[in-house]
Amino acid sequence: MMRLQTQKQPTYERTWDEIDDMLNHAIHERNTWISRFEKAQRRGDRQVMKDAARNSKALEGVIKTLKWTIGTPGIEDPLS
Repeated sequence: MMRLQTQKQPTYERTWDEIDDMLNHAIHERNTWISRFEKAQRRGDRQVMKDAARNSKALEGVIKTLKWTIGTPGIEDPLS
């Protein structure tokens, strides 16, 4: 039986400008979530606080990985 290949191989076609743009976008999004968290904290909206904290933390990982990709000093391992 022949298996259909559903996963494509990476193309490695991203430019440094695209990666830098994505990094800047991720930083902006993280800052937006931090702001949402702070506003929700003042209102006492625990659900929004939880969502904002989760999304902010996820974006920290994205930011660290992108910084590692472009060779930012001090980012030796994006998983630590």
